[in-house]
Amino acid sequence: MTDALEMCSFETGDGRLAYRDLGAGRPVVLLHGGFLDSGMWDDQLPALTQHHRVITPDARGHGASSNATRAFRHTDDLAALLRHLDVGPAVLVGLSMGGAVAVDTALEHPGLVRALVVSGAGTSEPEFQDPWVKDIKAEQARALAAGDVEGWIDAFMLFAAGPRRTLDDVDQDVVRRLREMTARTLAKHTGTEPDWQVPVADTWARAAKITVPVLALSGAIDAHDQIGMGERLVHSVSHGRAETIDGTAHYPNMERPEAFNAVLRGFLHTVFAHES
Repeated sequence: MTDALEMCSFETGDGRLAYRDLGAGRPVVLLHGGFLDSGMWDDQLPALTQHHRVITPDARGHGASSNATRAFRHTDDLAALLRHLDVGPAVLVGLSMGGAVAVDTALEHPGLVRALVVSGAGTSEPEFQDPWVKDIKAEQARALAAGDVEGWIDAFMLFAAGPRRTLDDVDQDVVRRLREMTARTLAKHTGTEPDWQVPVADTWARAAKITVPVLALSGAIDAHDQIGMGERLVHSVSHGRAETIDGTAHYPNMERPEAFNAVLRGFLHTVFAHES
């Protein structure tokens, strides 16, 4: 599914954004997690493209997309891509960073959004209280300061296991795919380059203004922070609900794709049935 021949590109004022555009029907956009790329959605494409036009971008600085050389926001990149493709409103499905981008887009470009599905995320202003998460963040900071790329990846990979397992308990093909995507993205960057990303402000306070349907679909054994932020989001919006996928942590779409796809397809059917 990740064959480069499937990738298209959209030229922006600051390099190109890569994406795949597959299938036909009402649009669904899959937004990947931080340090990964659109390949994390490979197990969703066969199930979704039967009935939907599915767009899977590589975020700026990730995968095959260009790095930033000036200030930018992921939500504006996504909006520019969807307008270029004349797509919208679409259902935005985002995991971790992708979930944050989805919510930002509902706040900043609401006309492009039909519904939201977020996994392992709330808004783009995460709040971390879980000691397990804080320990990982501290190890990542140590590795970054030391220029220890493998150490940083090792710490990042712990999110795939969650706080109750080790990586030995996770499907090793999933572990391999996650590590390869992360290594490819890190190879695009240096530890000293500027962070050009501009945050979206007051996302939690503004979330109450989101009126489209919102589903928080989390791994049941993800960290408490990630699950809690999704639950906080669905209680903040007008029409939200939360579900979990048993036996998975931060990447339920990769660990249990059939279960994830079934819940997602059910949600999409409900959303689009109201338009029929």
